Amino acid sequence: METYTSLTAKPVSSYRPYWAKRFGIAPVLPMSRAEMDALGWDSCDIILVSGDAYIDHPSFGVALIGRLLEAQGFRVGIIAQPDWQSAEPFKVLGKPNLYFGVTAGNMDSMVNRYTADRKIRSDDAYTPNAASDKRPDRAVLVYSQRCKEAYPSVPLVIGSIEASLRRIAHYDYWSDKVRRSILIDSKADLLVYGNAERAIIEISHRLGRGEDISEIQDIRGTAFIRKQVPEEFIEVPSTRLDRPGVVDKHEDPYAMKMGKGDASCATDEQSAETAAATTISLPLPLKAAKVPRDRQVIRMPSYEEVVSDPVMYAHASRVLHLEANPGNARALVQKHGHREVWLNPPPIPLTTKEMDYVYDLPYARKPHPVYGGANIPAWEMIRFSVNIMRGCFGGCTFCSITEHEGRIIQSRSEESILREIEEIRDKVEGFTGVISDLGGPTANMYRLSCKSEQIEKNCRKLSCVYPGVCENLNTDHSALIQLYRKARNLRGVKKILIGSGLRYDLAVKSPEYVKELVQHHVGGYLKIAPEHSEENVLSKMMKPGMGAYDEFKRMFEKFSADAGKKQYLIPYFIAAHPGSTDEDVLNLALWLKRNDFRLDQVQTFTPTPMAMATAMYHSGKNPLRKVTHDSEIVPVPKAGNIRKLHKAFIRYHDPQNWPLLREALKKMGRADLIGNGKKHLVPAYQPAVLPQIVQSDGSRFKAKPLPKGFNQTKSFASPKKGHSSGSRKH
Repeated sequence: METYTSLTAKPVSSYRPYWAKRFGIAPVLPMSRAEMDALGWDSCDIILVSGDAYIDHPSFGVALIGRLLEAQGFRVGIIAQPDWQSAEPFKVLGKPNLYFGVTAGNMDSMVNRYTADRKIRSDDAYTPNAASDKRPDRAVLVYSQRCKEAYPSVPLVIGSIEASLRRIAHYDYWSDKVRRSILIDSKADLLVYGNAERAIIEISHRLGRGEDISEIQDIRGTAFIRKQVPEEFIEVPSTRLDRPGVVDKHEDPYAMKMGKGDASCATDEQSAETAAATTISLPLPLKAAKVPRDRQVIRMPSYEEVVSDPVMYAHASRVLHLEANPGNARALVQKHGHREVWLNPPPIPLTTKEMDYVYDLPYARKPHPVYGGANIPAWEMIRFSVNIMRGCFGGCTFCSITEHEGRIIQSRSEESILREIEEIRDKVEGFTGVISDLGGPTANMYRLSCKSEQIEKNCRKLSCVYPGVCENLNTDHSALIQLYRKARNLRGVKKILIGSGLRYDLAVKSPEYVKELVQHHVGGYLKIAPEHSEENVLSKMMKPGMGAYDEFKRMFEKFSADAGKKQYLIPYFIAAHPGSTDEDVLNLALWLKRNDFRLDQVQTFTPTPMAMATAMYHSGKNPLRKVTHDSEIVPVPKAGNIRKLHKAFIRYHDPQNWPLLREALKKMGRADLIGNGKKHLVPAYQPAVLPQIVQSDGSRFKAKPLPKGFNQTKSFASPKKGHSSGSRKH
């Protein structure tokens, strides 16, 4: 059973293997000339450069792409976390015959290296022994430069989430400015964005046949630089789709015919061409109206325009996201000076058979031997987990999953997943019978899709579950329930835990799934992410209201009690998200106190390139709606002291935050919340000896000493039972 769009593409396993397939399969992909010699290689066809340690496991992008290219017959070498101070480490495997493939790793290097407060992190989960100094800032740019220095004539292809999210002009939080497309700054020949299996296989085989990389300009999911728009394309200005500025009121250009009571997706089974015509209210040029969509290109505001006008930046972000469905997206072009950055439409999602092909490759499932016994935290976290799907149709504005992996769910077959569990059982050292996760970007979107392939192909909405779950979305969790049952019944498997984030507004559509999850697959705690309590903020996140949370909580507690288990929900919240005011976060703090939540983990919003919430952060506008200079203004907590205050409100129980909160509450006219009773948010006193804080894992840490000058005249009094300073619920 396939659960993806009806768009077709050449199967990834159907290519004629490259001649070097005769060398066979490597135990691990080589990282040294000695390993190449042992394999009988005189050279590598492709060399992948990564900011992560090389772990031969499909959860790590460089291993997945490397093994995939090996299966296509190419000799693939890995340069992992090279010393970037010179070009010499980039010559360790010699000159690649076809190209360098450069990636920052599984994470954006800036998110990896810096906290939300722009402070250097003390560790790196993707590095042996968590060393924090093994990758540079903006790793794709630095590695690209060194590859060009090492071998100037070798083609350069960049990818990974870092390149993917910087494919057009983008706001960079760490420098607080709009930067050019990474294609310009890296001087790469091609950029592959999103899940790049199709693109990278096609590029490799065409280069292997002797084609020049400058001629490869027709592959979906790629971006490159052009001098001008080809004559066979008709330009459609983005302002004809969503004109910024003061204009007469007109029909929403993205409105589609809705089903009864739903506003999240198209419901009529019209052709792609008809759907395209009905979504544009401003007239296209006569020539463009007669040109097929695959010969239309959307002219985005130039780099210079989005730098000078935040409204145009928000407009560009809106148009980019609305042209993201592989079924109807058109090419995009954005001028940077005299050069044109061209983005082909997104890649066609993999079929279930292709997903199985990718995940069934002969991974060693362990770090490269060069690391010896070093601890690599990211490996320890996923070594007993299984990725069952990719993609996310949630569309949360602060998240980069949809921008990178797309919103169409691509699922593996049940058979492939069960085989991997058995392989973990039989081959992975240290397995004790517990699978730590069966999931992916979300825990419970496995095999979920639009009920109609035609509707899915035509839809231009940003989310299938906001403002409510679309009536055209199949929410049947039966395939996932069956997978859970079969997985936990495998010989040698004692427990299957679910560690991926749960989409609880979907889960409540299937009480049977919630029961199965709660009674068999929760290890005492279950992480979920309401993110906020206030509708004003949730609407900017494209997250469901607290009604869905309350319904899930009721089910969770009922099914836990029915099984005789004491289990807890661990909610996650984001501080300082665009749209959040001091009053909003105060209301969240009061909600947390009413529900007796004392959180030890709070995420402060980090604006990542290309996310819609980042467009809000930079522009102060809401790109979820039509953007004009007079359109909705989004309040943005940017200043460091405000971001600190918002985080302090969510951690209202931490004595270190009490002085700041008392001061803020007085300024807000809410001094009534300061006192020593149950109705108060923070006490009127400050402890001389700070208590230990209990974390969600049961461990404790002692709060840091308070700065001098804070009121420490009254010693800390033990609160009443049920209101301890440590977390009783999480």
